[in-house]
Amino acid sequence: MFKCLQVDKDEHGYRTSCTQIDEDNLSQGNVLVKVLYSTLNYKDALAITGKAPVIRSFPMIPGIDFSGIVEHSESNEFKVGDKVLLNGFGVGEKHMGGLAQKAKVNSDWLIALPESISPLQAMSIGTAGYTAMLCILALEKNGITPKDGKVLVTGATGGVGSFAVKLLSLMGYSVVASTGSSEQHDYLTNLGATEIIDRAELSAPGKPLMKEQWAAAVDSVGSHTLANVCASIKYGGAVAACGLAQGMDLPASVAPFILRGVSLLGIDSVMRPRADRIAAWKKLAELLPATEMQSIAEVISLEQSIEAASKLLNGDITGRVVVDVNR
Repeated sequence: MFKCLQVDKDEHGYRTSCTQIDEDNLSQGNVLVKVLYSTLNYKDALAITGKAPVIRSFPMIPGIDFSGIVEHSESNEFKVGDKVLLNGFGVGEKHMGGLAQKAKVNSDWLIALPESISPLQAMSIGTAGYTAMLCILALEKNGITPKDGKVLVTGATGGVGSFAVKLLSLMGYSVVASTGSSEQHDYLTNLGATEIIDRAELSAPGKPLMKEQWAAAVDSVGSHTLANVCASIKYGGAVAACGLAQGMDLPASVAPFILRGVSLLGIDSVMRPRADRIAAWKKLAELLPATEMQSIAEVISLEQSIEAASKLLNGDITGRVVVDVNR
């Protein structure tokens, strides 16, 4: 038996509890991992609270990522004792996830933990940092460099946004952070933001084309914010879109794309090919020593995850939440 978070839905309604289950209750997979750390992402918070239909089958262990040590393997790629990590692939939605002391998954969903990153540091980065790095690599693949000008980050105090600000700064970019949290200006400045704007400047309906301000952007907000960002990107610039905190809609026009040559780059972190995952984590390992993690991550227990999920959805959590599943 081992400890986990479990989400149930039956005639009594939707509920999440911290409980114990047997390995036989796990999903199918050819690698059994002793989980050391997981995280609390926006999608995890939706799953735990039931605020959105994230979970596809019940009961379910939430948790879209984890780090740990291989306990049993039927794969030639991983052996007992290997340190591994996982992000996405429907884990925590339709396959038992990482907010548990054990997880059984398919070997091709795992990648080896980079040697310079500990399991705790890996989940301090988590899907949020991994997604932020995918965004930045996509911008660079599209030709964006630090000399091109300022890069905007929306939702800057969230998990993805915090990492985008930090990583862009470490890579030499001048970063403009957009946030609705005036009390978090020092936090964003410490991460590396050189300028901070109020999210209200971007969240209301805008014009098809607006003043050219930024060379590129990382957007985790969507809706009117993403439309206004696209309308304000300089000629030939690019926007990496990875979230929908404001909404799934995109009330925009084609004007920025056909008149300014702006590129809108969709970033999926869930089903990303392994080569892209390895490249992103390699870059993260190079850029983020342990000292960089301490200002972003808070470590909590499994039991605390339920309350923390509501706080995250209410915007009461800044930065990253790491879950020590063995605490």
